[in-house]
Amino acid sequence: MKLLKIVGVLGTLGMLAGCATDIEKMRTVEASGGNAFTQALTEQYRQITIFEADEMYDWPDAGYFARKGLAAAGGEVVLPEELSNWDLPEDKIQELTDARARLMAALDGGARDSNPEVAARAQGRFDCWVEQQEENHQPDHIAACRDEFLAAMAELEGGPTPTAPGTYVILFDFDRSEINDAGQAVINQILADIQARGGSVGVTATGHADRSGSEEYNLALSLRRADSVREALIAGGVGADAITTAGRGESENAVPTADGVKEQANRRVEVILQ
Repeated sequence: MKLLKIVGVLGTLGMLAGCATDIEKMRTVEASGGNAFTQALTEQYRQITIFEADEMYDWPDAGYFARKGLAAAGGEVVLPEELSNWDLPEDKIQELTDARARLMAALDGGARDSNPEVAARAQGRFDCWVEQQEENHQPDHIAACRDEFLAAMAELEGGPTPTAPGTYVILFDFDRSEINDAGQAVINQILADIQARGGSVGVTATGHADRSGSEEYNLALSLRRADSVREALIAGGVGADAITTAGRGESENAVPTADGVKEQANRRVEVILQ
């Protein structure tokens, strides 16, 4: 952040000492007030804090997001990041400005109350995107935060998750392989698009899991999710021999997290029409 670039050395050392304390508090804090949104937001900032501290060794940003998470845990409705506080690439500012305006419109329009978990995820992924975009040297991390923000916004606004043409993402509930209502809506869209193509296409369905649970368990779970999608497509009229399935377990996260972290964006099946 810009602030960290202008403080003196002694101030920085003192700030880092405070960061370490906030980070440790954030690892175990329980939301003590507020509502469903602030409680979900606490978990979002916990994930960012742990990732920045344990995976990236970025103590200043980990401490900063820990403080946001601690405020949320206390019931405070903290806001998405102000872009002016970050040293962002010039060519990315307009995209992020538009994204923040879209997010604030949803939050101020009642999303915090009507869909608190998704609203919190949208805010958390936006802040993640901003932080990664300022660093601007890990394109995979930038894309992961941005894509999950867009997916959450699409869910808040009732539209489809934006993906490449012919590519679809079906999200799953924690530790489940059954297709939920939102997933069925994506299945219906896939079936409609296959029909529009004349019905003769190849389909790959690749299952994934988040990092909560063992690698062996998550590999099996990811395969079950892919099989659930396969069965749903067959039930919709797609030939069984046209569908190829695979499972990747927890090895290819859409959103990077520390081991053991629950993250819905990673509980998914990616479907590609060929």
